[in-house]
Amino acid sequence: ADVVMFDGYIIVYKFIQDLHFFVTGGDEENELILASVLQGFSDAVGILLRNSVDKRTALENLDLIFLCLDEVVDGGIVLETDGNVIAEKVSGHGLEGAGSFTEQTISQALATAREHFARSLLK
Repeated sequence: ADVVMFDGYIIVYKFIQDLHFFVTGGDEENELILASVLQGFSDAVGILLRNSVDKRTALENLDLIFLCLDEVVDGGIVLETDGNVIAEKVSGHGLEGAGSFTEQTISQALATAREHFARSLLK
């Protein structure tokens, strides 16, 4: 992963085939933490997409990618950075309780991700 400063933000980015992954934070954030968030997220996506990380596969599995994002960060707070744990939670094997993310329809998963993203923008 590479790190740049742009307009008062720290941007950590990584290119995997034809996809670009970015994690941003304020200039007071620790770039090592941001890099570990990016690494965990990209590892989880790679696991869930069976190492076929490209645009087509990502679009076909966008629901899983949004669920990965939901497992990594909530309201700007980092919850998990281990790619294996994130992938396990998203796939449903690591979830306790009755409800499973894998039982959600794509539209429900997208609506949930959109709601979390909107809340993070409004804070």
